[in-house]
Amino acid sequence: MQNALSIAILGGGPGGLTLARILHLHGIKATVFERDTHALARPQGGSLDMHPETGQRALQLAGLHDAFQALARYGDQGNRAYAPDGALLFDDANLDGDTPEIDRSQLRQILLNALPSGCVRWDQKVEALRPLPDGRHALVSAGVEDEAFDLVVGADGASSIVRPLVSSAQPAYEGVTIFELGIDDIDQRYPALAALSGHGKMFVKGSNTLLAAQRNSNAHVRLYAAIRMPLDAVRSHSITSPDTRRWLASTFAGYAAPFRELIEVATLLAVRPMLALPVGHRWANQPGLTLIGDAAHLMSPFGGEGANGAMADAADLALLLARGGEWREAVLAYETMMFPRAEAAAFGAGQGLRGAVAADQPAHIARHMQQGISPRPDK
Repeated sequence: MQNALSIAILGGGPGGLTLARILHLHGIKATVFERDTHALARPQGGSLDMHPETGQRALQLAGLHDAFQALARYGDQGNRAYAPDGALLFDDANLDGDTPEIDRSQLRQILLNALPSGCVRWDQKVEALRPLPDGRHALVSAGVEDEAFDLVVGADGASSIVRPLVSSAQPAYEGVTIFELGIDDIDQRYPALAALSGHGKMFVKGSNTLLAAQRNSNAHVRLYAAIRMPLDAVRSHSITSPDTRRWLASTFAGYAAPFRELIEVATLLAVRPMLALPVGHRWANQPGLTLIGDAAHLMSPFGGEGANGAMADAADLALLLARGGEWREAVLAYETMMFPRAEAAAFGAGQGLRGAVAADQPAHIARHMQQGISPRPDK
């Protein structure tokens, strides 16, 4: 009976691919519909820290512990905090930590390598879902014959097309925009700048601004320039605009010279307004539909729970479906399990964003780090 269940997963990020992989291990076929034309069609973002109870657990259940360990960077878990004038406020190499880093692109490739041929359908942007009289849903895509599935899982992020079918909630702007930048081969090209973040993450907190640097693999450093600003002002900026580069430089003009230089030499990769669903977002169970990851609980990245939460969702849903019995009851059980976990994570992420990009003193960041809380600007 399980194998007769037809499952469509919309979105080939960490959550969707983890779900497909664990289902595959239990003999349950799923098809992943991904809008990208291939795995590296667009920037995948920076490094992720995999938490033991969520991301690492999901990789264990996916049978990918060894593949993860081969790439996990336990030496890149350090945290540093500076004042805008360059004074070092906090420094911890965190060599005993258990949240190792891995590049998002590497994690995605590990999952892709573990899926059977044809499981992921690239260049398949699903535009709508059409309910059918038998309770299934047909996926509507341009130029592709509609296919019907018993269960459609929205792993399709902030702009999910599945979410409106189960909930009226809409992501709202949280008042902060992150300008994402990158520096390649930083150790050879800019050794003095590379030393600022060392092996891990660096945070510099100003008034309603935050500059974070994060070491990735292959001597790449990802920068996150976070600024509290109106949404209307965000719309005037783009990664190709010289005016945006000049505006960024002026916004961080009060920072010490090395921090300004980081921004000057980096390539602008993305402009990301921070959006979030309401804390405690829930919906009434809808037969044949459910959500995981950002589609279900989009939140501020200042908590590092994005990919970890999505993978935890995927693991829980897959295991419940694999137990057998009535699959609709398994979906309901998953949602009941996920809602409180996501609420707690979203509450913490919101607090993290409000504290990290605020008008108070830079010592706020150091205090959080001393308490073991790292205000990650990525997911």
